Amino acid sequence: MNHVSALPPRATEIGPLLREWRNRRRMSQLDLALEAEISQRHLSFVESGRAAPSRDMILHLADHLDVPLRQRNHLLLAAGFAPTFTERAIDDPDLEPAMKAVERVLKVHEPNPAIAVDRHWNLVAANDAIKPFMAAATDPKLLEPPVNVLRLSLHPQGLAPLIVNLGEWRAHLFERLKRLVDASGDPKLIELEAELQAYPGTATRTPPPKGEAGLIAVPLRLRFGPAILSFISTITVFGTALDVTLSELAVESFFPADEETAAALRQNLR
Repeated sequence: MNHVSALPPRATEIGPLLREWRNRRRMSQLDLALEAEISQRHLSFVESGRAAPSRDMILHLADHLDVPLRQRNHLLLAAGFAPTFTERAIDDPDLEPAMKAVERVLKVHEPNPAIAVDRHWNLVAANDAIKPFMAAATDPKLLEPPVNVLRLSLHPQGLAPLIVNLGEWRAHLFERLKRLVDASGDPKLIELEAELQAYPGTATRTPPPKGEAGLIAVPLRLRFGPAILSFISTITVFGTALDVTLSELAVESFFPADEETAAALRQNLR
């Protein structure tokens, strides 16, 4: 059954919410008015509650503010309108074609690791190549569903002891997490960020040696047995998703950054 998220307790008026999103995007009223091709006066009236925006105006402003689909529904609810975008469970039959596409992407990426995560970085799906790395965690609780891949990566009983460039990788992950927090304002991501910041270690950037993949991207360097494996990664999302859950799904694919890593993966890390 299709459903939508409940309205957050503080989302009770549309004007303050639109102003909050505008401030989050670091736009002035004039900036947004020009982008949206409306008068600054009208926008000011909307934000102050002196004018009630129409459904179309809310979606128009949300589009120019790049508000995620979930939060667009919240804006509509706050203004007294029904939500526009459906939110289905990940196992909903209507999402089956999309999930099969994700599974195919993960499978064809083998022997290289790949995962799919939701908006809170919880593991939704993974290919077989990721299993040896997950098994390296020493705390079995980290592998209990839902597995949070950020927690698994940075926890001292997760993969953190295996990450050779932990400070650099922490810095990279915190930058990505901060961008997501800024983009969504999701309180669970804010809580997750605070939890991860409390883990041992520091987020530092170090200049990469010449000739390494670090010259073009932040690598993940893992000590696995006698070998040090090096990866770079890409993120894939559904660019035209109209379902909230699907719009928040991301596939992260890891690629070998050197021939030694590629050879180890071809041998299934034996």
